[in-house]
Amino acid sequence: MTAQDMLDRDLAVAAAQAAGDILTRYWHDKASLTISVKRAGDFVSQADVASEMCLRDMLLSARPGDGWLGEETPASNHTSRRWIVDPLDGTTNFLRGIPHWAISIALEVDGTRRLGVIHDPLKGETFTATLGGGAFLNGSAIAVADTTQLSNALFGTGIPFGGMQHIDAHAADIANLMPHCAGVRRMGAAALDLAYVAAGRLDGFWERRLQQWDIAAGLVILREAGARVAALDPNDQPEVSGTVLTAPAALFDSFAAALRGQA
Repeated sequence: MTAQDMLDRDLAVAAAQAAGDILTRYWHDKASLTISVKRAGDFVSQADVASEMCLRDMLLSARPGDGWLGEETPASNHTSRRWIVDPLDGTTNFLRGIPHWAISIALEVDGTRRLGVIHDPLKGETFTATLGGGAFLNGSAIAVADTTQLSNALFGTGIPFGGMQHIDAHAADIANLMPHCAGVRRMGAAALDLAYVAAGRLDGFWERRLQQWDIAAGLVILREAGARVAALDPNDQPEVSGTVLTAPAALFDSFAAALRGQA
């Protein structure tokens, strides 16, 4: 971890906490929110937008030459450094009063993701990682679970909704996996699911066609916590397709085989 990595990490944590304060104020006054529908089951409110504007202002004011990829505001020209941001991962949970949502910030430098921050303001938890520097929760080191048997493993996933074309494929995944594991959780915030695998709370996670702002920070944190990260298609990459398959190394092959119907 370089001195620049530490400065970027501290900046990202401060931005995430500031955005978290904004979201928490909206959380306690949800009746005032105006909600728009992007597509069936996909919502946005002024809370999402206010959070992203806060993040964009803080990050790009401090690093004016950097690029930007966020969920709610236009992307900027790609430079050697790019922030990849989800201002409110778990919007549906947020709007329905389910206290499971987070802010996700990643930094990509010369095509490599070097930094990940996932901040859960309601639970007071901030997951961080820098390339080569390990993964942490509120400053304490974290690592993936030591589960080795698929029968003892608890997994997370996201279930497709609306008109998504991969609903049937995901239903087949669940049918393949469930007879072999201890359970599957669908909690509605992919960034937190990835952080929970990194912290050993879940033994693995998979989902198809996520957006890069959903997973960019989580992938850094996962790898620094010791997880294997791939895609359902061995020839694919999560950073390209958004399809993620992750678990500790000792569990990964049996998890992947079960999902692929090879168990």
